[in-house]
Amino acid sequence: MFLLILPLMVLIFTYTSSPKSLWNSSTLSFLWLTPFSLFLLPSSGESFISSHIFIDLLSLVMIALTFLITALMFIASQKILFTHHEPKMFSITTYALAFILVEAYSTPHLLNFYILFEASLIPTLILILSWGLQPERLQAGTYLMFYMIVASLPLLFSILLMYSKNGHLELYLPFWAPPVSPSFFYLWWLITILPFLVKTPIYSAHLWLPKAHVEAPVAGSMILAGILLKLGSYGLFRVSFNFPSITILWSSPVLVLSLWGACIASMLCLRQTDIKALIAYSSISHMGLVTAGIMSQTQWGWAGALLLVIAHGLASSGLFALANTVYETSHSRNLMLLKGMMNLFPVMTVWWFILSASNLGAPPSINMLSEVILIAATISFSSLTMPIMALMIMLTTAYCLLLFSTTQYGPVSNYINPWNIHSQRHFSISAFHSIPIFLLFIKSEILTLWL
Repeated sequence: MFLLILPLMVLIFTYTSSPKSLWNSSTLSFLWLTPFSLFLLPSSGESFISSHIFIDLLSLVMIALTFLITALMFIASQKILFTHHEPKMFSITTYALAFILVEAYSTPHLLNFYILFEASLIPTLILILSWGLQPERLQAGTYLMFYMIVASLPLLFSILLMYSKNGHLELYLPFWAPPVSPSFFYLWWLITILPFLVKTPIYSAHLWLPKAHVEAPVAGSMILAGILLKLGSYGLFRVSFNFPSITILWSSPVLVLSLWGACIASMLCLRQTDIKALIAYSSISHMGLVTAGIMSQTQWGWAGALLLVIAHGLASSGLFALANTVYETSHSRNLMLLKGMMNLFPVMTVWWFILSASNLGAPPSINMLSEVILIAATISFSSLTMPIMALMIMLTTAYCLLLFSTTQYGPVSNYINPWNIHSQRHFSISAFHSIPIFLLFIKSEILTLWL
């Protein structure tokens, strides 16, 4: 309970302190809460259930990731503090978003989860519209709200139908459906998972994500890639438990669409010229693999999906932070203009290599372990997915190498100002993203105790 009310308590004191002290205390508080929440991890997969709180290992891992990414958001967004661009308002928005996400990951009721799922859009939209850099952020905000609201409205109808048929909306109890026609049951299941597929996002419902990433500030990109996309995967985990029979019966089309979309998104990565757009499309590719793992309805698929959710949350957030470093030194994100950064910032090149290799799935990262498990799970589901997985591996290797080699090698660009980089701050951000990726590889079994 302390974890849930702390962000709200801090909001009360937001306007009573100076922006600098508020910034430092916020960063330290969220950094401290990350290991504190991990210490609460159950040793044998137990759950804590009450009338208002439902905490299991899946919830605690997502809450810990929320705290860590929020702390790193403050470190990466110090330019807002230095330029006096409404730092207190930024802190309030970030605290509100963290509070909503922690509540969403710990609520036992599907209706409460739906409300918090929708409420998370408001602080995200404020971050994009208030601290975005280009006028196109208005269009990005419109895309974000349109996709999320249109996809989520059918879920409200589904929730009301669940309550009328079952008399409860508890996430930890399976729903019983009376005998209905198979087509109606399939439609019911589809409108229930639709908002989570859009949030993840699945290809063909993904157009909001590249626009939001490109126009968002670094904090918005980090929170989107690190936490908000995972809210969709978390919803798929919970709903798949509530509809076990229909998910097993009808998951094949969604699994095929996820893998096909992941391949197409990987191809699109190869033609991007904007660094943030490339990382955004790589997120679509990886989250498509997560969705396929969940839809496989196997223990291996779910274990690999959870591992990749954590791995991608850390790797993609770190890559967006590094992309922001490039932008601060050059005021450009164009891959054609940014070359030779290894000659100016060799230490940052090391972090580019580590995070790019992690995103690629190179050992000894948890990304590699999760992708191997997911590949095995999807192939065991159907051997026809083998060529799709092979193509996806090749494309992922290609765009990760493209991202690293294009920015680090070649003649030094005239657009880069080496005096604009704050190496200590960026070093800390990259280290906090990278170290958990390799530590979790050593102790990855603790993340699968909830299965």
